Order: sequence, then C-alpha cells, then structure tokens
Amino acid sequence: MSTPYDGKVALWHWRGSSVAEDTIEEVVRTIKQWAPHIKQLWVKTSDGSDWMGEYDNKDALAITGPAAITRWVQVLEANGMEFHAWCVPKGRDIVAEADLIIETCNIPGVRSMILDVEPYRGFWEGGRENIRPFMVRVRRGIGGRYHLGMSVDPRRHHYERIFPDEWQPFVNSIHPQCYWVSFERSYEDVLDETYEVWGDYGLPIYPALQGTAPVDEIVEARQYAINFHNARGLSWWRFGVIGPVHFPAINAPVGEVDPPDDDTTPPESGRYGTEIVVTPDDPGFRYGTHTGESPDNIFKSFRGTWGWTSLYKATEAQRSAVWGLWDPQLTESSWYEVSVFIPARHATTENARYKLHGVQNSQRELQIKIDQSQYFNLWVPLGIFQFDANNPRAGIVFLNDLTYEDNREITFDAVRYRQIVGRIPTAEFMADGYDPPIGTQEERESSEVWPGHWFDATGFAVRYYRGTPQEAYHTGADLNLNRPYWDADAHSPVYAAAAGVVTYASRLPGWGNVIIIRHFPLVSTGQTMYARYAHVNDLRVQVGDRVQRGQQIATVGNADGVFPYHLHFDLSPTNILEKAPWDWPRLNLARLKNDYVDPEEFIANNRPLSR
Repeated sequence: MSTPYDGKVALWHWRGSSVAEDTIEEVVRTIKQWAPHIKQLWVKTSDGSDWMGEYDNKDALAITGPAAITRWVQVLEANGMEFHAWCVPKGRDIVAEADLIIETCNIPGVRSMILDVEPYRGFWEGGRENIRPFMVRVRRGIGGRYHLGMSVDPRRHHYERIFPDEWQPFVNSIHPQCYWVSFERSYEDVLDETYEVWGDYGLPIYPALQGTAPVDEIVEARQYAINFHNARGLSWWRFGVIGPVHFPAINAPVGEVDPPDDDTTPPESGRYGTEIVVTPDDPGFRYGTHTGESPDNIFKSFRGTWGWTSLYKATEAQRSAVWGLWDPQLTESSWYEVSVFIPARHATTENARYKLHGVQNSQRELQIKIDQSQYFNLWVPLGIFQFDANNPRAGIVFLNDLTYEDNREITFDAVRYRQIVGRIPTAEFMADGYDPPIGTQEERESSEVWPGHWFDATGFAVRYYRGTPQEAYHTGADLNLNRPYWDADAHSPVYAAAAGVVTYASRLPGWGNVIIIRHFPLVSTGQTMYARYAHVNDLRVQVGDRVQRGQQIATVGNADGVFPYHLHFDLSPTNILEKAPWDWPRLNLARLKNDYVDPEEFIANNRPLSR
C-alpha cells in the first residue's frame, strides 16, 4: 500500500529542550542548511495523557496543544516540509490518551501519527486487553483512512511482548528502530533481523536509522536498507544529536537517478511556465444546484491553509444536488499539468469524479476518479494534457457531489494548471491503447490478445477451487506459458499493458509481489483503468513511477512457491485496487462484475490506435 512516507526522508524530533535551536524557524533553517533532502519532521506531540509540553522548558518549541501544533505546521509548510506527529501511548487512561491523539490528528496539516510502542517501563502498560478498546476509540475519532504508523524495537525477543496481533488491524505501517550502535551489533545484522521478524506482518516497513553512528556506517546502512531490503522511505533518530559531521551522510534521497537528456526532461524536473490557480474565490469558478435551491444554502465553507475558501458538503448516493466548475480561460495553447488541491478537512469521499473538458485529440470529457480521503493539504495531479486555447472549453474541470456513498464529505477546492516547457510526447501522458502484458515485442504487437503459446489457465469470472475454502470467482486472467516445456514462463518479462503511474509495488501475504498501475485515460474513450500484475519477481518500478506501454516492470513469479509460475493479471474500471491492492471478492459475483472487467475482451477492444 502507498503511504505518506514513500520516497521521503524524515527526521525525528523529541522535544525543544533537547535541541540548540530556540524557535521553529531556527529548526527549519538548520535542517534546510545541513540536510535539504529532509522533507518530513516527525514531532512528538504527547506522552500518555499529557501534551509533550509538560516535559519541555523551551516555550517557543513546546507542544502545549492544538495552537502550538498549528504553528509548527504553518512554519514547516511555508518551507516545503511536512509535519508528522508521534506519541507514546501508555494505556493508563485510554480515554484521555486516545482523545489527545484524535485531537492531534484532526488538526489541519498533521499528515500522519506514529505510535511508539515498546516493551519497556514508561511505554505501553495497558496489557493486551486494553489495546483494542483504545484503538477502536482512536479510529472512530480520526476515521479509517487516516494513516497510523507504529514504531517498535524490532529485535526478535521483544516481538510478542507488545502484542503485535492486537495492534495490526488498526495501523498502516511499521517504523522499526534499527539502532545498531545502541544494540552493539552491525547494521546488516540488525536490518536483517528486522525484516525477518516483521517481514510477514503484512504492512510496509520504513526503517528508523541511527543518525549518530559513524559516518561511513550511516552511508552503508542507508544503501543496505534501500538496495537490499527495498525500503521505500527512511527516517533518522534524531534532531538535536545529529551533528554537522553526520548531516551530509543522511542528506540523501531514497532513490537517486541520473538526470535525463535535455530534450526528454520530464515535467517533474520543474520545467514549468505559466501557472494558473483557480480557487472558489476566483471569477473562473462557478457553482450551482440541480434542485433550484441557492447553492449558498447547501454548501458549507471554511478558510483553508493557504487562505482561500474551500467548499464542502455531504456526498450523494443516488443523484447529484450541486456542481462546481473551474475555468482557467487559457490564452496559450500548450501542454499543462492539471492538479486538484485536497484539503485536510472535510475530504472523506473515496470517489470524487473530476471531469476534464477540452483535451486535444479526445472526443469526449475525461473522467478521473480521486480518493480524496487519501490526501491532506496536497496538490493531486489529474495528469498532463494538451489544450488548444481557441477551444472555449479547454481545461474546464467539472465536479458534482454524486459519489454513490453515504456518510462522507466531498470538497470543492482549487485547481492548478502549470504549463509544461519542453518536448512532450503524447503517449507519455495518455494511454493510446493496451497491449498484452506478456510475450515478445512482435507477439505483443500481433492481433492476438494472448500471443503465441500464452494462454489463460483460469478465465474471467470463472468459479474455481469448488468445494474448498479457496472457492471464488476469478477476477482476471492467469497467464501461463508451458511450451516448449513446463513453466517456460518462469522469470519471463512482464510489461506495462499501457501508459500510467505505479500506485503500489510491494509484497502482499498470499500474493507474493504485486504491482498496481493506474493507467492513463484512453485517448479514444477517456476511460481510466487500474491493472494488477501479481505473483511477480524482480520489481523494476516503485510507487510514483510513470511507465510507458511495453516497459518492463517485473518478471513472472510464483508467489514464493505458493503457485506454479504464472502472471495473475486483472483490470478494474474503479479505484478498488488503489485502495485495496489485495482485493478479492471471492463468491460475490455482483461486486466482481462491478469492479473488474474481462481483460482479454478489454484489450481486444482497445488496441493502440497507431496499429
């Protein structure tokens, strides 16, 4: 699953009295001077039922309540950094402790909360029986989509002492304290044990590394965590003890790549021209109702983090009541990155359906679904599109409140258009069609959907494993190649069926390695599809990577020996695989047909237009 920590480097902060700096601005200035790759600061907000300010004598830095946290958030965000909270739950007063956590997580700009759960005096003392009541209260107060991490001592003999099975249903990631110097062991030994002990826990692991180790060990431990254990993000313990000699060693991004050639520099490199932001306060924004009632009587509003108005209301399950429209009134024909701003409050819908108009070479509006509940004060790209400024509807974004959900809220915030400077090939940002994910290049370009001797061993929506606990309707295709010999498909390349963005790339219990790609809207129909490539080995992509049709993303695997070698491949017109990469409707045939399509039929009907 994707998390707020993917591709990020974070720094832990304990309390103001433990650092030399006297203000938040000075803290930020130190970090930006010595380690500008640090983009997240994890700040301790509470200890048991007390705000952390109870143990801090530096007033300007002390966390004394929501106002102090908001001040931290504002200063960090103004400097391009994120605020994440952490705390020590003790289980002495589960109501008071839970309520402090709830209050913290509901402050705009607090991106996540990490619970420090350790088997020592001064940490969790509530026993096994109080964990679930405590966590149920927390989850009810912050919602099911808010990200909770858990920091642990990863050594094997401590595992059972924190009752890991009780915490597991409520948390989303693990942050093991891999302090090899403190443990008087090698970093390889500590990291290896960490992944052996916690690797089957079913949650992504983001190691917390010791920032005061010898510099050469810091460099080597970082490389070992990323290259050998595939860590998608890292954190360093802690600000206040990491000195100038250590900062250059931790000042490195999770993934470093060589800069591309000038003529193919992607937009992510920062080559932007004109920027247009349309907020609900601007003339380019219009809104109305389908009921005849004034929209001002239906919409609610608040002043967001960046000063403009954000509108919101309850979602509608059956018919739309209101709509909003953003018109950038483009004056220059060009390529533009179009992004929507998702605030931290009142954005709980999982199915906001943005409709983009006037895309060049598209005959209809493009509908792009965004799970607003996943984002907190973030610009979320809809994609990169070409617009003709002579088209009066170029770039118009439309949104209504029909999400087919009850008891959620949808926000109507800002839309941003950033002009892209440089060479932009069309197929890079929209899907020109689908190819099979397997076979040679010549085979993938043939008219056969499953090319050569490849075949689907199971079939779409076929009921299989009858009479066993595994009985289910199959969601896609099990692609096999058993000629000229059995398991001839083992380790053969797996390719992206169409252009898109990777939303998940990791191991899942029972599945082996899984890659989820949100494929770009089809040029021909505007439809966005999610694809699951399962049981694969040799992952060559990570979350956030943009891929092209025909780009190798993995090799065919066998889920660590659970199955014969084959590629499980399915396609979904909904965003179920973004929310739940492990989704498996089992015997619910109606839901299967709502969330999945026959991949063979879909590819046959949507081959690349250039052929």
